Amino acid sequence: MSDNTSKVVWFLAGAALGAAIAMLYAPAAGAETRRRIITKTQEGRESLVESGKDLIERGRELYEKGRQIADEAAELFERGRKLVHG
Repeated sequence: MSDNTSKVVWFLAGAALGAAIAMLYAPAAGAETRRRIITKTQEGRESLVESGKDLIERGRELYEKGRQIADEAAELFERGRKLVHG
């Protein structure tokens, strides 16, 4: 996971937690406050799941790119070996 992606995930988690805490101290009826907390928690969870899916997809892309580079390097090495050994 890249440093920037990690920062984004932690920022989103912190924002969700901060919003939940702020609602606990906001002047509203207990039922209304609980409803807001549930809504914000669900939104935060969905956001984190989506971020996780994006991270997994990016990881797959990077893995595939690395595999292609390794395959190309192996092919070049083999061609060079054949040139040297005739």
